[in-house]
Amino acid sequence: MTTASAAPRALENYLCGQWIRGAKAGSVLLDAATGAPVASIDASGIDFATALAHGRAQGGHSLRRMGFHERAAMLKALGQYLMERKEEFYSLSTATGATRPDSWIDIEGGIGTLLAYASKGRRELPNTRVLVDGDVEELSRDGSFSAQHILTPLEGVAVHINAYNFPCWGMLEKMAPTLLAGMPVLIKPASQTAYLTELMVRAIIDSGLLPEGALQLVCGSVGDLLDHVNEQDAVTFTGSAATGRMLKTHPAIVSNAVRFTMEADSLNAAILGEDAAPGTEEFDLFVREVVREMTVKAGQKCTAIRRVIAPQAYCEALVAALDAKLGAIALGNPADEGIRMGPLASLSQREEVRGRIRELAHEAEIVSGHPDQCHLASGDAEHGAFMNPVLLYCARPLAAQMVHDVEAFGPVSTVMPYHSLEEAVALARRGRGSLVSSVFTNDADTAREMVVGLASFHGRVMIGNRVSAKSSTGHGSPLPGLVHGGPGRAGGGEEMGGMRGVKHYMQRTAVQGAPHLLGAVTGRWIPGAPAHNDTVHPFRKSLAELRIGEQLTTATRTVTLEDIEHFAHFTGDTFYAHMDEEAARQNPFFDGRVAHGYLIVSFAAGLFVDPAPGPVLANYGVDHLRFLTPVNPGDTLQVQLTCKEINPRGSADHGEVRWDCRVTNQHAKVVAQYDVLTMVAKSWPH
Repeated sequence: MTTASAAPRALENYLCGQWIRGAKAGSVLLDAATGAPVASIDASGIDFATALAHGRAQGGHSLRRMGFHERAAMLKALGQYLMERKEEFYSLSTATGATRPDSWIDIEGGIGTLLAYASKGRRELPNTRVLVDGDVEELSRDGSFSAQHILTPLEGVAVHINAYNFPCWGMLEKMAPTLLAGMPVLIKPASQTAYLTELMVRAIIDSGLLPEGALQLVCGSVGDLLDHVNEQDAVTFTGSAATGRMLKTHPAIVSNAVRFTMEADSLNAAILGEDAAPGTEEFDLFVREVVREMTVKAGQKCTAIRRVIAPQAYCEALVAALDAKLGAIALGNPADEGIRMGPLASLSQREEVRGRIRELAHEAEIVSGHPDQCHLASGDAEHGAFMNPVLLYCARPLAAQMVHDVEAFGPVSTVMPYHSLEEAVALARRGRGSLVSSVFTNDADTAREMVVGLASFHGRVMIGNRVSAKSSTGHGSPLPGLVHGGPGRAGGGEEMGGMRGVKHYMQRTAVQGAPHLLGAVTGRWIPGAPAHNDTVHPFRKSLAELRIGEQLTTATRTVTLEDIEHFAHFTGDTFYAHMDEEAARQNPFFDGRVAHGYLIVSFAAGLFVDPAPGPVLANYGVDHLRFLTPVNPGDTLQVQLTCKEINPRGSADHGEVRWDCRVTNQHAKVVAQYDVLTMVAKSWPH
């Protein structure tokens, strides 16, 4: 392992199944806190066309042969493997300028995202290779011609070009949904902190958990890589909007309509509600959140708070509170105990931030901190990229422009006053699209007005108040189940978002044909497809014996008025339509007293359930329940139950069976329709 104190070594690229160095000596990467050499980086002389071809042919082929559950299990094993080795990553992370809490977000936050997708994949996706998208579209009256949308993995490589601020999380949060979808990845980390990404990739490769070609790594310039992407590939980019626009308009990306997702500049705002006056819990929470977002990762977060929007009357107290908190931050070498904030990623990055502050100072005054002075608790003031947190105040934000356009990517925020909620919303929207804004309020009307006003300009809006304070993940934390992205200058893309992120790496296709052929494609029985009855009740069959399309047509049961009244009194559901003939006739949907919907479902279960212990272990719910035709006293019910889908659980001794349940009356009209979900044993002794 390379550490900041060891002699620098040349980072290597992992391509086509081997570790290789670039053709040149490369640039030297320095420790952000000490200026000591950490590694050198170079990717010249790389044959990127061959690397992409290798990923498509080897990695993609292997991943697509696996089902969703198998890929999810692979991610779980990988996450556990990396978590066992986390201290190796922590020890090198200090060279990036990250404190232990900063590194926790990057390292364990990234691994946690990997594990979250593993869990979601097992819970939310079927154990198949093809993902059904939506309901069947019936295209003919006789049911002989239907359509089903499906999702299948793209057969290219996902090229992930990442930023320097999160060398581990940035890789893993993109890699997790991509691999779960069945698509290989090629990672290109930002050069400044690529040594930490390379260390983690080495661990991943050493684990042997991924099939060959599923993961490749480029440390250094991408060279002509994008010249070789095609219509089956995908490219994601995290970084500056200027670079992102350049990549997005690359000829190969444009001509091949390559999927391109960008997460770029974002002047995120935090807004203090009018009810959150000094002395309230919300005011104190707001101050704490702004300070945290300014100082975590030295403010080098795409989700950090750049604009602090508060009622005019509260600004003086707010600035004073922020100044006191920021002045108490211990700035120094992140490897030392008690340090709250480390340096920026590099001296050049610090100079860039200082330049942005000078631009902002044309419209705002510095009210806390100084960009050219450092009060260090430890560290090398000459060679380390240290900078105090800097707070500015813009008195006339509506008339200003730079405070809404210039992002100082460091520990820098600007306070700006508002005079009404409409003005606060207008100021936040001046960012022209952001990843996230937060609203701190305990007032429901304020929350509603602010969120509705902010939503179309933001990928995420967080409401902070005293109720959620203990459990809130905070303004700046992207989560696996929530979309990470934003419109406009934030890039216009989305990452993560649970299964939404997985589907980004899959092709949606509408398949039309006869129901039995659609069922062969999707692994699901589709109405209109042949079904077969057996003398053995389907509930007596284990997964090893049960087949899709097996059907049970039950005996019948007539619903009596006594049944309805008994169910009403037994359950307490004495809704008038079940109990009052005259009132029920006044209802536009009924022509007299009707049976309870749940009475119909209960009677249906009584008709199709086989009561003896057997392979069916549990009924754990229904999906898509609809009551389509009223049931009156004297109507006769019958059930048609068809095995619709079988999903074995990879590591369990049981699986999920989905049954199509149709309840009809004596006129063959469907009165209720739904999916029954059961857990069924993989094998069962007879």
